[in-house]
Amino acid sequence: MVSVQKSLKCIFCQICEGLAPATIVHQDLKYLAFNDIKPSAKNHFLIIPRDHITDVKSLTIETVSMVEEMVEVGQQLVKHHGGDLSNSRMGFHWPPFNSVKHLHLHVIFPESAMSFIGRQVFRPGTFYFATPEVTIDWIRKHSASL
Repeated sequence: MVSVQKSLKCIFCQICEGLAPATIVHQDLKYLAFNDIKPSAKNHFLIIPRDHITDVKSLTIETVSMVEEMVEVGQQLVKHHGGDLSNSRMGFHWPPFNSVKHLHLHVIFPESAMSFIGRQVFRPGTFYFATPEVTIDWIRKHSASL
């Protein structure tokens, strides 16, 4: 089951409440996006739900639409900041490789300008980082097996 409470111990919940600093690039009723403090390219945003959800393994079939909406926000940000969707990377780190225990989608562009380390840390197809599509497939398969 997805936890939807805010945790003021969580730095991302603090950012949502305006209690911690961040350079916010998008906000609406459901999501907040801000600059990553350790960017892997010229543009590196984190998109988070305002409600506290621990990580991708907390997601259920009912939350697939949330992941899709987060991707839509990411695509809008890429376009708004002059990026090219074909030269961008989006994805989630899988526990225990997520540094903050609050669901967050990485939106990184231009992908071609990522550092060597950044390309490894945010490498799709690994056991520690997955694209939104792979994440949604995992949610559907995992939910079907329950």
